[in-house]
Amino acid sequence: MNLVIKPKEGRRFDLVALGEVMLRFDPGEDRISTTRAFRVWEGGGEYNVARALKRCFGLDTAIVTALADNAIGSLIEDLLYQGGVDRSYLRWVPYDGVGRTVRNGLNFTERGFGLRGGVGCSDRGNTATSQLKPGDIDWGRLFGHDGTRWFHTGGIFAGLSSSTAEVAEEAMVAARRHGAVVSYDLNYRESIWKGVGGENRAQNVNRALAKHVDVIIGNEEDFTAALDSRSRMEVLRFPSLMSLATSGWRRHWSPPIRTSPSSQRRCAARRPRAETIGAPCVSRAGGRTRRRLVAIWKSSTASEGATPSPPG
Repeated sequence: MNLVIKPKEGRRFDLVALGEVMLRFDPGEDRISTTRAFRVWEGGGEYNVARALKRCFGLDTAIVTALADNAIGSLIEDLLYQGGVDRSYLRWVPYDGVGRTVRNGLNFTERGFGLRGGVGCSDRGNTATSQLKPGDIDWGRLFGHDGTRWFHTGGIFAGLSSSTAEVAEEAMVAARRHGAVVSYDLNYRESIWKGVGGENRAQNVNRALAKHVDVIIGNEEDFTAALDSRSRMEVLRFPSLMSLATSGWRRHWSPPIRTSPSSQRRCAARRPRAETIGAPCVSRAGGRTRRRLVAIWKSSTASEGATPSPPG
């Protein structure tokens, strides 16, 4: 079945994302544990897609999220302004003064370089977004009155709490009812799931959500850990699935590197298909989801007009 998107006419948004937006602390070239200064940005696996489509292609995008109503939340909101993503469905939650009942998520991320990948340390327990519950968002207004061509969420949001998985399913059902394409980035993170049941819990949640998905996104680890699926064909058995976006089922990817010949030989011994080019690579967090969804979006616009198959 071909993936197609409805025309923009009569719809306010090209894409709506559902997920947490955290305050990201960047130590630059330093390590988190030794730096004395950070730059701050906004970021989140699902939000990054909406921001990239807005900033790179000028598409009309929105984020559905929640923030604790304090100065940190206001800083995140200011960063959202700069990203250009619509904030009509940003939900503010009263703050208790110290974060006993609600807080905003913080994400400390070191940059990777060459053979070394990026390193993250999140502080996101009991956040406003993790406390979203079914009924908190007016999906009828969003998908019925405002309208969107595409709805995107992912496994990070679904894993924040038991209620966020229910919110994701509620949103998917409403999106498909109104003809929007639904995409889901598995984006498996051990840190998200290890305290709430690990891989078994992730697989149960993701398999329940996959039946509402048109486009599923992931890599080898995502499909095995988050879905317990060992082949492409097994994943494609989900009834509504129209497209599978993956960075390669076999894991032989390596960042481009520029090192000594001996280092290159050691890398090649560890990753037989590693590709070496004459330029260093800085590993940027959040890049994979943006690259994949943008590719899907651009490839599918050539066949606009048809309606995704309704849920069974």
